[in-house]
Amino acid sequence: MSPSLLPRPWYLQAVATGLSVACGYGVGVLVVWGVRRMELTREWPDRLKRWGWYAIALAAVIVLPLFLVLGAWWQNISRDLVGIEPSRSWDYAGVFVVAAILFVLVLLLARGIRWVTDRLITLIGRVLPPPVSRGIAVVAVGVVLVFAVEGLLATGIARISNGSAAAADTGSAEGVVQPTAPERSGSPQSNEQWDSLGKEGRTFVASGPTSQDITDLTGSPALTPIRVYAGRKSVDADGLGLGRSTVDSLAERLVAELDRTGAFDRKYLAVATTTGRGWVNNSVASSLEYLTGGDSAIAAIQYSFLPSPLAFLADRDTPLIAGRAVFEAVYQRVQELPENDRPKLLVFGESLGSYGGQDAFSGVQDMLARTDGALWVGTPNFSEQWSRVTDSRDPGSPEILPVIYGGQNVRFAAEPSDLDAPGLVDWESPRVVYWQHPSDPIVWWSFDLLFGKPDWLREPRGVDVDKGMTWIPLVTFWQVTLDMALAAEVPEGHGHAYGPDAASMWASVLGIADPALVERVTDELR
Repeated sequence: MSPSLLPRPWYLQAVATGLSVACGYGVGVLVVWGVRRMELTREWPDRLKRWGWYAIALAAVIVLPLFLVLGAWWQNISRDLVGIEPSRSWDYAGVFVVAAILFVLVLLLARGIRWVTDRLITLIGRVLPPPVSRGIAVVAVGVVLVFAVEGLLATGIARISNGSAAAADTGSAEGVVQPTAPERSGSPQSNEQWDSLGKEGRTFVASGPTSQDITDLTGSPALTPIRVYAGRKSVDADGLGLGRSTVDSLAERLVAELDRTGAFDRKYLAVATTTGRGWVNNSVASSLEYLTGGDSAIAAIQYSFLPSPLAFLADRDTPLIAGRAVFEAVYQRVQELPENDRPKLLVFGESLGSYGGQDAFSGVQDMLARTDGALWVGTPNFSEQWSRVTDSRDPGSPEILPVIYGGQNVRFAAEPSDLDAPGLVDWESPRVVYWQHPSDPIVWWSFDLLFGKPDWLREPRGVDVDKGMTWIPLVTFWQVTLDMALAAEVPEGHGHAYGPDAASMWASVLGIADPALVERVTDELR
């Protein structure tokens, strides 16, 4: 019931509690088994056992109601920190009942696995000695469980979800209409058909500021921003899945669209790696277009029909393949141009898009050598590039806001002011910004939370995280896991909700020193 990164509704709290109780029970059983195996205790008298149960019952009568009330109080502290009204509808009974039911179900599942293992030991024990039969049985059951979870379960979820997700991908969001400007994919002049772009792709090319919108805000003449996109259906109409060759085909179609629209003649060309369904954060895209006066082009592809969590569960390779393929295709085309005629090449991505986009580079030095700037938003903890950069931080700098070589080229920020924090060296170009909120569970979730206390919980908490959050073995893992379920459903500036502050982030990457313009863009996006 203790606080974690974000406020939880009562039903998610119940799941976190039920799973944590099951883990605690399992640890207790393991300890008792070990003590008995070492014969460290004798049989206790019945009277002592009876008084022990009385003591446990008394503790439960006090502790359970107390922590149900404390849990509601802690949740309201978390709600206040992220700008949500306090809740007075905490379902105390619901938390207790659902947690108890889930605990029993997990317990029955564990005992079922133990029963199968015991039967297998008995069967093998007919022909082999007990130590050997136990070892074989445990390994066999373990292998079956791993294959069931990693293979059959993931594949099953992917197949079932992919069908429904592909069907949903045929629609368009409310208010989204086919663009008529030739600078947009899906327009009548485009080689990419409107129906092939997917739901998120159609939203992307139909959104964003027009040249008139930019002129009205900046007071200067502006170009129509270019947005090109290639949808999965253009190379995978049957939804059978994308391989490396089909991703390469998407990248080729994207470069053809860039050529058609004259994108390589623009001052800025940005390669965006999307999330699973092909989503691009419109605040991040639009802020770049406003700040550059429309003299920009943004290119992206759709590599999956699935939302990011399911895409990562079912297919961890395609985001990486897509990130590399798209950047390499665009980069090679840019290199064919005379050096003085090349656009400034930018890269960005959010969440699974940040994970995939960074894999186009062997390291930060490669990123700095081949781009003119990068903005990585809400990067998942499992991203190899992000982990290497974070681990190489300067001594004394915190994990939630690492300082890399004094901030010479790479800077981390939770809010715009972090980019100019005291003590940083002069900022050189190219510039790379990692934008991450202290309360974003996507950034901080890791299997390491099960048994290891991370640095970010050894350090002072972030501004929007309850100072009372502590690390508890097993428990914190489940809490942060369930925080991810509604990570984007909090006000912008917290959790996994990244919005208008993108204007300040891009201004820093591009070296635009015009606070008044940045403020106007931020207000417009807000």
